[in-house]
Amino acid sequence: MALKNGLTLNHGWWKPDHQLPETGDEAWQRALRDLSKPLYCVQADGRLAVSQDGTAFLGPADVSDPLPYPLAGWAPAFSLTELGDKGFKADHGLKLAYICGAMANGITSTAMVEAAGKAGMIGFFGAGGLSIDQVEAAIHTLQNRRDPIPYGFNLIHSPNDMALEQRVVDLYINRGVHLVSASAYMDITLPLAAYRVHGIHRGHDGQIVCPNRIIAKISREEVARKFFSPPPEKFLKILVEQGNITTHQAELARQIPMAQDMTAEADSGGHTDNRPALCLFPTLLAIRDEMADKFGYGMLLRVGIAGGIATPESAAAAFAMGAAWILTGSVNQSCVEADTSPQVKKMLADARQADITMAPAADMFEMGVKVQVLKRGTLFSLRGAKLYEIYRNYDRFSDVPENQRKVVEETVLKCGFEEEWENTRNFFMHRDPSQVERAEKDPKHKMALVFRSYLGQAAIWAKKGLPDRVIDYQIWCGPAMGAFNEWVRGSYLEAPQNRTVVGVGLNLLHGAAVMGRLNTLRHQGAQIPEFPNLLAPVPEDEIRRLVPAI
Repeated sequence: MALKNGLTLNHGWWKPDHQLPETGDEAWQRALRDLSKPLYCVQADGRLAVSQDGTAFLGPADVSDPLPYPLAGWAPAFSLTELGDKGFKADHGLKLAYICGAMANGITSTAMVEAAGKAGMIGFFGAGGLSIDQVEAAIHTLQNRRDPIPYGFNLIHSPNDMALEQRVVDLYINRGVHLVSASAYMDITLPLAAYRVHGIHRGHDGQIVCPNRIIAKISREEVARKFFSPPPEKFLKILVEQGNITTHQAELARQIPMAQDMTAEADSGGHTDNRPALCLFPTLLAIRDEMADKFGYGMLLRVGIAGGIATPESAAAAFAMGAAWILTGSVNQSCVEADTSPQVKKMLADARQADITMAPAADMFEMGVKVQVLKRGTLFSLRGAKLYEIYRNYDRFSDVPENQRKVVEETVLKCGFEEEWENTRNFFMHRDPSQVERAEKDPKHKMALVFRSYLGQAAIWAKKGLPDRVIDYQIWCGPAMGAFNEWVRGSYLEAPQNRTVVGVGLNLLHGAAVMGRLNTLRHQGAQIPEFPNLLAPVPEDEIRRLVPAI
């Protein structure tokens, strides 16, 4: 339908109440960012204009004078609480579909978990690598708050120390930790199955109630199928024989998945298979549907995304693909609540996407498993790779050529091999004496334990910020860190001392919502121009002004 001014009617009409529509970059950016009100894109004097006032009419309308404005696009008011899966948020007591992932050695600290929980997000305490006493102290801190918050704890697979994994599970069960992030698992283990089915029963409404929940971090299809399947039958039989569950509970366990919730862990810091999120996530969605159809659970299976979530665009892409939640890791490590050294936070804040690499993992060294770490400013990855090469090629340290032994002792261990063995031996006599017994019979295992000691301590040196070991720092980091630093350059979040986990999270979510609003208009045919500073980070109080109900 042609109008008097020569423009063409698009979707309907708009009439102002108190303010006429505005043009110009400033008006557009203000309207796109302010999610508390609807946005109307209209044709005015041959240009696209914007307003958050007035009334829109879809389809034909009364065009009597004064002539209303043709409506080129419309977006409703929006709250960040609408992002992600409603069921996931309801089940875990969240306002926001946002997880602060567990970073080992307590780097995801109780302070970080508390900050996230108070903001309606959820954080997982980084229990990996800590002693049982340290983990128990963290449980005490989080469970004895005056105002309860949602929280979870990490449960990392320990293939070389299954006794430790069992002790951690026993601690979680005894202390009533009902939500864990299961990471680095290649298969279901007996302790993990025992945790999942502990206390399973039928509620008053006849539905199966499973008090302990698992959010699995997965990057391989075959592992995803195992977590979306019921607990393995062989483990249910063992648990019945041990008296840990009844035959009735075993029957109930056959009707639930090991994990209702699964995070697609794409290219990330720490343990990673370097999977591209655009490939991994759709595959896990297909597996979700396959397993839901196969087993007919009385619950919906859900999938979120982690790895590379560091900018509003990546967060928006995740939600656009159907992510039930997003999980951040690397970017939180540079925040003030992270329990790591100021030196590490500064190194992370200077990182670019090319400043990362893979290095041998301390906990799965003999298996050749690698973790993704920061390369810039350290030699850890090179030294770790050299240690693994020596371990692979020689059966005992004395077989290593003298020149290579000298390099290892003088530059890596900074002491003689046997001296370092005594330190390692003392550690394992307290942690797991069976490892010492095996090492004293098997010189290759002895060499592995010494090398693993260096790899493990490198993360501790970084956390403590030991100045004489900077070159050996092990800093878990994915490409997300570089992307984040580029996004926040020139903003208040550029300086590490200004980075709070809630400020980072709210900016990512708000930016994702703004991107969604912009794309909504463009999908309606409105030719909205690019605004270079549209997604620039803003202080937390400003976001709360622009976003309703958070």
